[in-house]
Amino acid sequence: MGAHAQEHTSHTKLIWKVFIILSLITIVEVAFGIWKPDFLHLTTMLGTSPLNIIFLVLTLVKAYYITWFFMHMVDEKKNMRRAVVWTGVFLICYLATLLLIEGSYIHDVLGPLTKWNY
Repeated sequence: MGAHAQEHTSHTKLIWKVFIILSLITIVEVAFGIWKPDFLHLTTMLGTSPLNIIFLVLTLVKAYYITWFFMHMVDEKKNMRRAVVWTGVFLICYLATLLLIEGSYIHDVLGPLTKWNY
């Protein structure tokens, strides 16, 4: 019975640690979303602004932590963890790449026909 109480305390500390990490990442995302520094927002890198790339990376980090700890991937076998986490990472990267390519194409094609409000 004593070992069970220690395990509960350990998980409570871990949950608080993950909560604090996720909260800090969210605070950084919200701060960048409100502040939108020109050097990150108005420049282009890899087909988008560095600010968008920062948002994508921070979102991937949050998704990793949520999957790892709250979906209990930390307790799974190594191959199962890799299958779930890496599949998600590759799919998200693939989707982001497609959105950037297609968004750039739409902007290039409709640019002369549309007044873009920045």
